[in-house]
Amino acid sequence: MKLKGLRVLDLSLFLPGPHLTMMMADHGAEVIKLEPPGGEPVREVGLKQNQTSVWFRNTHRGKQSICINLKEQAGRDALLKLAATCDVVVEAFRPGVAGRLGMDYPAVSAVNPGIVYCSISAFGQNGPLRDRPAHDLAVEALSGLVACNIDGHGKPVNPHVPAADMAASLMAFSGILMALLRRHETGKGDFIDVAMLDSLMAWTPNVTGPVFAEHRAPHPPEERSFGGNAFYRVYRTADDRYLALGGSEQKFVVNLLTALGREDLSSLHAQGPGPHQQPLVDYLDATFATKTLAEWETFLADIDVCWAPVLDLKQAFDQPQVQHRNMRWQDADGNDHIGVPIQFANEPACPDPVLPSIGQHNRQVLLACGLDSATIDELEKTGVLLSS
Repeated sequence: MKLKGLRVLDLSLFLPGPHLTMMMADHGAEVIKLEPPGGEPVREVGLKQNQTSVWFRNTHRGKQSICINLKEQAGRDALLKLAATCDVVVEAFRPGVAGRLGMDYPAVSAVNPGIVYCSISAFGQNGPLRDRPAHDLAVEALSGLVACNIDGHGKPVNPHVPAADMAASLMAFSGILMALLRRHETGKGDFIDVAMLDSLMAWTPNVTGPVFAEHRAPHPPEERSFGGNAFYRVYRTADDRYLALGGSEQKFVVNLLTALGREDLSSLHAQGPGPHQQPLVDYLDATFATKTLAEWETFLADIDVCWAPVLDLKQAFDQPQVQHRNMRWQDADGNDHIGVPIQFANEPACPDPVLPSIGQHNRQVLLACGLDSATIDELEKTGVLLSS
C-alpha cells in the first residue's frame, strides 16, 4: 500500500483530523491515536451499530490507541519520545494548547527535524479569530456559505454536510503528502497550518463571481448555483418525490425542451441565470408535477440531459453504483463501513476494520519507541497511562 512504513501520531479529535489519519491508515500507514482520559468523544456520539458508534468506526478503523495523562510531566515526556519516532503528527487543539503541552512544532522538530507536523484549527494559528472556538456550522456561517443556503422564505438554514470539517481534512491530507514528498528530496520536515475557514473558502470559485466581478453578495434565487438557473434546480414530481436537473450546458437544455415540445423556451436559458428564467422555471415546475418520479425516470432514460432522482441517505448508500465501487462495505462481523474514495489500480487501499479499545496499545507503542518495561510499569502504576 502507498503509505506503508509511515508512522503517524494523531492527537486530534472529532472529524477533520481523525478522518484524514484514517485515510492514511486505509492506505497502509501506522496510525497511533492519542485518546484523552475517557476516550475519543465520538465513541459515544450518534447511533451505534453492534455497540460501537458509526461515527467512531468510520474515522478510527485500523488505528492503534494510546491514552496518556498529559497533565503529568511524565506523560508529556513519553508522548514527545513517541513523536521523535514518527513521520507525521496531526493535532487539532485550539492554538497555543500544543505549546503548553510541550508538543508543538518547535518542541517536536527539535527532537525530530524530519517531522511533518500538521495543525488543524477553525481559523488558523494567526489572525484576529485565532483564539475563537468554533465547530463546523460556525465556520460555514463565517465563510458566507450559510447565507447562500436559504429556504423558500429567504432564511439561512443549516447545511447538512460538515463541509468545513471535511474541506480541512482533505486540505490537510494534501498538505501532508506534499510535505512528505518534499522531505524525500531534502530530508527536512515542515509545519502545516490548516484552517477550516481557509479550506472552505478555497472551495468557492464557482460561486464567487458576484463578489469579485461585481463587488456584491450573491442573491441566491438569481445565481447559477443556487436557484437562478432552471436547469440547476430541484423539482417535485406527482408522487411528492423530487428530481434534480444538474447540468446547465445549453445542449442539455435543448435536448430536454425538444423532447418536451418546448424548444422555444431554450432562448431564456441561453441568456444566463437570473429572473428572466422564471417562465422556464414555472414551466418545468408544472411539467414535472404531472408524472411520478418513476415515470420521469422512464421518460428521461434516453435523453442526453444531466438529471438525478433526489435520494435519501439510505437510498444513496443502497444504490448499485455505490455498492459496485465498494463505497459501502461490511466487515466479517457485519459492521457497515464507508468505503475508500481513492481507488488505485496498483497497491489499492486495504482498510482494517479492527477498532482499538482505549489505551489498548500503550505498552506496545511505548516499547517500540524505546521506553523500557519498568518505566512503563511505573507510568501505569502512577496513572499516567490509562486504558479501558
